[in-house]
Amino acid sequence: MRRVAATLAAATVALGAGLLVNPTPAAAHGATMFPGSRQYLCWEDGMQDDGQISPTNPACAAAVQQSGTTPLYNWFGNLNSQNNGGTVGSIPDGTICSGGNQGPYDFSPYSDMRDDWPRTNLNAGQTYEFTHNNWAHHPGNFDVYVTQQGWDQSELRWADLELIHTEWDPPQQGDTGGLGYYYWDVTLPADRSGYHMIFVHWVRSDSPEDFFSCSDVVLS
Repeated sequence: MRRVAATLAAATVALGAGLLVNPTPAAAHGATMFPGSRQYLCWEDGMQDDGQISPTNPACAAAVQQSGTTPLYNWFGNLNSQNNGGTVGSIPDGTICSGGNQGPYDFSPYSDMRDDWPRTNLNAGQTYEFTHNNWAHHPGNFDVYVTQQGWDQSELRWADLELIHTEWDPPQQGDTGGLGYYYWDVTLPADRSGYHMIFVHWVRSDSPEDFFSCSDVVLS
């Protein structure tokens, strides 16, 4: 817990520095913090003391090379403002992690399937407290998906994903506009092992705007 607190404290300082460098972030709204989503962990990996973003993780660095640092300064802004909860038929396979590439920033490289994204080690069958940033507060639900055992890792498809949990209007910890978060418990399937993707789809109930987070995990 001390390590987590220290990390969050350092990230808070870095976040403030980042907003000085990029002073006009989107009116955007959150991403999964645990298990860490690609956009959140790449921001955390890349943020420097002077507010610049320079990731060392190879996948994060490649994403920055393709779409720049603006998406990471706005790591909470991976959204589709007109998706209205759509899944199959609304968000094409292969673009699920970036919400169909319809947001204000280019998160398209965060849908790339490669084996060097930051990963979180979890235990199958265990219950974890998921946390999702509340940069801005909105009512709605969080749908949590996990890939099927034996899924085709060349592309993330809706057919690969199993909906395992839906949480409506969870409680919050901390202030909006920073590193505050929603939190709720999720029990992972016991019949999974190895590399998997956890996809969290935040669906607003007061707007057609949706938010997207993919987290790379290893299940033991």
